[in-house]
Order: sequence, then C-alpha cells, then structure tokens
Amino acid sequence: MINVSPVILCGGSGTRLWPLSRTGFPKQFLVLSGTDSLFQQATNRLSQLSAPDIDVGETLIVTNEEHRFLVLDQLRELTQVSASLLLEPVGRNTAPALTLAALQATAGGEDPVLVVTPADQTVKNREAFTTALQNSIRVAATGAIVILGIQPNKPETGFGYIKHEGVAGQNAEYNVAKFAEKPDCKTAQAYCVSGDYTWNSGMFVVRASIWLKALKHFRADIFESTSNAFRSSVRDNLFVRPDSTLFANIPSESVDYAVMEKCPGSDFTVKMVSLDAGWNDLGAWDAVWQVGEQDASGNVTNGDTIIESTNNTLINASHRLVSTVGVNNLVIIETADAVLVADRGMSQDVKKIVSQLESQKKRRAYSAQKGISPLGLV
Repeated sequence: MINVSPVILCGGSGTRLWPLSRTGFPKQFLVLSGTDSLFQQATNRLSQLSAPDIDVGETLIVTNEEHRFLVLDQLRELTQVSASLLLEPVGRNTAPALTLAALQATAGGEDPVLVVTPADQTVKNREAFTTALQNSIRVAATGAIVILGIQPNKPETGFGYIKHEGVAGQNAEYNVAKFAEKPDCKTAQAYCVSGDYTWNSGMFVVRASIWLKALKHFRADIFESTSNAFRSSVRDNLFVRPDSTLFANIPSESVDYAVMEKCPGSDFTVKMVSLDAGWNDLGAWDAVWQVGEQDASGNVTNGDTIIESTNNTLINASHRLVSTVGVNNLVIIETADAVLVADRGMSQDVKKIVSQLESQKKRRAYSAQKGISPLGLV
C-alpha cells in the first residue's frame, strides 16, 4: 500500500486577477469556475485519489497566517477532508513551503508520497486527472520525482516548459531531459512544433524523504533554515506555526529553481507524466474567459449585465449593472470600489496596475475600501 499525503500550496496574491483578487482575498478563494472556490476544487481533487494500492491520508495545506480563517471557513464545506494548516508568517516561495509539508509529513516517522498542487488551478476532466495522478504516485513510490506536463495547444509564453525524451513507461511516464524558462513567442512556437515539450503545470509528486534529500543536496541553506524554523514550531489544534524570526531568514526560492531544474543528469531521477484533463492555471483574466461558459458570441458574463453587439468579452459585475455596446475582446471587471477595463490579449499586464498601486501605497492593491469587500458591501 502506498501512503499519500496531499499538499496544497495556498499562497500567492493573484495580482493578475485584480481587482477581484486582492492580497487580503486572493484568487484561490474565489469562485471563478463552477460552484466551489479554486482552493476547494484543488483540495477535493486530491482527496479522491484512493485506489486499491493507494491510501490517501491527511491533507497538508501551506498558507499564510493572514488567510487561516479563510481556509478554515472553506474547509468546513468539505466534510470529507481532514487537514492540518502550516502557517507561514511571511511568504518565502514554494521550495520552503513544500519543505514545511515534507517535514510535517515525516515528523511521526512515516514517509508518504506527497502529491503537490497549487490551489489556483482548474481541471475539466476529473477522471483523467485522477488516472494521471495515480500513475504519478506509483512512479514516485519507486523513488523518482514526478512532474505533471500539459500538452501545449498553443505557443504560450506565460508557462515554463519541460523537454521529455524516450518512450513512456508502464505508468505513462517519460524521462525529463531539461526544464525551460518561459520562452519568447518564436521559441514557444518551436517547442510546440517539436512535440518534445509540455507545459510545466507546477504539480508534482515525490516521496517526502526524496524531496528533503534533494533539497539538502542542491540547496542546503534552504533545507537547514526551514528545518530550524519547523523544529521551533508552535502547534495549536489544526495550526502549525514555524518560528517567525527563523522563518523570515529562509531564502525565498521556487521548487523549480531550488531543485527541479537541477535534477536532470543528477543522481535524482525526474519523470514527466502527461496530463490531458482540461487543465488551466487561471493565471490571468484571459484564462478565466477561456474556461468560462461562452455564449454564441464568445462572451462570458457574471452578475448584472446587458450586452449588445459585443464579442469574445469577459464581464464580471459584482456590485452594479455593467452594459456594453459594440466592443470586442475586452475584460471588464467591476467591484464595489474599482473597475478594470483591459484588452483581453493583454490581461497578463494587469499586474502592472497592481505594481503602480503598491508603489503609490494605495490600499486597493491589498484590499477593498474599509467596509467593502471586492464582491460588494459587507
């Protein structure tokens, strides 16, 4: 029997989905697809990976102190999920976050396979997702690090890529030749044509001890500093709080930079399992439009809207009527205290608006006006 611990990485502020997503209420807690929040969808998916040879245990959620009650409130609606919350006093990126989860998972002497996913992705085909993740678990149980790769359907410049090689094994896994940074458009087109590259989904599967061993090998500084902060943790019911002073001294680094990109050609085996399940990371408003329910003119609307001669446009009205006439390919997001209008093709650049707000120390970068939530009056 393979013991599994789901790990949900629930940090990040989702600045490219401003003004609906704010630091105080980031995108993973929003309902942008379906009836559950992105966090709830991710947690549900990983809780349902059991098989005759796979036993799914407690879910480990790594989030920050500020969002602990948001997480608890949304977990209450998932009655079948048992979870512990690892609370980061400050953000230190995904490598320390995963290390906290691995240390917690092995604290009792066990060594489960960790199934790790961000909290802000969508999947349309749950059955295909489950099959791919179960295959990944079986590969990771042998000692390999497994990354989930998405077959590209366009030359996307917003994702990292994985180059794979060889013939798929019995669990549909390929050897990973290298990881590639977010490319320019010409390079992305070449990747798509080659057939040797997949998008890096940010989901991976690894035995806890293997992750800790690899991190200690490649980034001993992160391993030691995170271990020190974890050893001084305070445990309070569902909450595990690492020492705030020690945690603040941990180098901020991603899983990819700290470990994954260094694995090909090393003593650590890294495999890729292809995921074809209607995956989307909802990294910008254009992605929300792509997964939304489009009308005959390609429009996706939510809230009180009236549209006329409008095509391929996303409209989210949270607080008042939003109407359009004769516009195309726009994103229009209305909240109680801010309105965003953007060319849908440039929705990645919404983060530049947030950067300006931050540089001007405007509260709207972090939260809504006092007494107002992004969704309306409170």
